[in-house]
Amino acid sequence: MFTGIVEELGEVTAVENLGDSSRFRLRGPVVTEGARHGDSIAVNGVCLTVVEHEGDEFTADVMAETLDRSSLGALTVGSRVNLERPTAVGARLGGHIVQGHVDGTGTVLERRPSENWEIVKVSLPAGLSRYVVEKGSITVDGISLTVVEAGPDHFTVSLIPTTLALTTLGLKQPGDPVNLEVDVVAKYVERLLANQGAGR
Repeated sequence: MFTGIVEELGEVTAVENLGDSSRFRLRGPVVTEGARHGDSIAVNGVCLTVVEHEGDEFTADVMAETLDRSSLGALTVGSRVNLERPTAVGARLGGHIVQGHVDGTGTVLERRPSENWEIVKVSLPAGLSRYVVEKGSITVDGISLTVVEAGPDHFTVSLIPTTLALTTLGLKQPGDPVNLEVDVVAKYVERLLANQGAGR
């Protein structure tokens, strides 16, 4: 489990096409400290497993399912990525419960800069808008954010200078894809209510 509090802005150093999958090598001095084979690291909000670790770099295999459902397939050498290690038991939950299981991708539609923050508008894939509510939580490229406006096919978030400086959202431009994970609690509530209705 993750919290959506990005630990560092890493970099893709190699991409190997394996046919039905890809192997990525990524640099991240913070998240690789003490990393071992089999550990989990969230890359732009996608939970990946460490295959190899050497120095401040690690490799991870990404299956076709993940490439199809996320924006990782668009990464190239030099791409910047948000990195986060799983939260430790007993640690503070600074963001919200994030699984690292991307529900779909959105597109940055608009950026509206202000004096001390920036409003970013992102498209929502069909079927996800019912899980997004104003002042609720959403994960964008692995970043736990609060929804400002929730529309039928989009939402907006307000980004503080720290988020702009230390995550990929400071770099994304209109047209760029982002990974989205909606609040898992909303999905469980929906399933429970559906089962309750079916039992009547």
